[in-house]
Amino acid sequence: MALLNSRLSDSKFHRFPSLRPAIHHPRLMAVSFRSVSGDPLGLNLVGRCNFKSLRLNSSCRIQNRATPPLTEAFEPGSPPPPATGKRILLSDVVVRRPREVFSGRKWTLHDIGTAGVVAAAHLLALLAPFQFNWAAFWVAVSLYIVTGLFGVTLSFHRNLSHRSFKLPKWLEYSFAYCGVQALQGNPMNWVSTHRYHHQFCDSERDPHSPIEGFWFSHMSWLFDIKTMTERCGGPNNVGDLQKQPFYRFIETTYLLHPIALGALLYAMGGFPFIVWGMGVRLVWVYHITWLVNSACHVWGNQAWKTGDLSRNNWWVSLFAFGEGWHNNHHAFEFSARHGLEWWQLDMTWYVVRLLQALGLATDVKIPTQLQKQNFATFNAT
Repeated sequence: MALLNSRLSDSKFHRFPSLRPAIHHPRLMAVSFRSVSGDPLGLNLVGRCNFKSLRLNSSCRIQNRATPPLTEAFEPGSPPPPATGKRILLSDVVVRRPREVFSGRKWTLHDIGTAGVVAAAHLLALLAPFQFNWAAFWVAVSLYIVTGLFGVTLSFHRNLSHRSFKLPKWLEYSFAYCGVQALQGNPMNWVSTHRYHHQFCDSERDPHSPIEGFWFSHMSWLFDIKTMTERCGGPNNVGDLQKQPFYRFIETTYLLHPIALGALLYAMGGFPFIVWGMGVRLVWVYHITWLVNSACHVWGNQAWKTGDLSRNNWWVSLFAFGEGWHNNHHAFEFSARHGLEWWQLDMTWYVVRLLQALGLATDVKIPTQLQKQNFATFNAT
């Protein structure tokens, strides 16, 4: 989710020897289930024909995605290194490869620009107590909902990244434009990074994992675009978006849109609207989004054994419109619903349900009871 628009170079993949077993599994027998009516993807597990191979630390494919075990971030054939790294506060997650982003490397212009945008937003937010009025406050709250809920969680994440439901193009593009105003990167870069996160979750090739440090997973990964490109390659996993002129247009004109919003806010309410509508709101939405990457891989509980560090975190979910039920999401990536239990508040899902009732959201995917049972059975210890 690079903040500045930049087409990643088509560099060659950085080959991590320790990851090859997680990606290539020759001569494996397929274990699959009968198709279920209404089942969007099916639950297909590829692994050795032995239930023990389907345990947490096995290499298996769940819902058509690669899920490498955590130990495969290290050399194959050898035991995982002892947990001698620093343990993250109030968590069992150990930082095995601390990564320092701010020193000891060459910064690119893209990195400097991204850090500059983040720093400017935070400095602007510091002026909030001196530029307060109720109109400016409600502008910030409204834009938090518009850009955070409609833009990031509903559009960028559940609709574009995972195709959990379909929308008419005019509505899909409208919600995506709300996401552009969150200033977290253009849709193609945001979606590409997120898809790589799921493909390489909590391994050496994950763009943002707490095994390299809490603050790295939270935000500092944003400032090292070169390393992410070496790990994952260019944005060659978003062909569905690259085919559409709208997303290509947004990519080439990305920075003009938040600038235009800032000008509109200034015309409407002067400097207080800039401070609250751009500064406070951007910083708030930034950190709420980033907490899903960091806190939801560090604190919380794991209802499903997904083979990664994803956790369900109720307090992140309150602020992130249901995104905090992150372990549920990693178990059933295709699902438009993250709060799978009745008591798990999921505002984004409620909006999807409303759109579905209005006939605007179609092909809405949620896990069936049989899929849940199969997942639990074949990932049991």
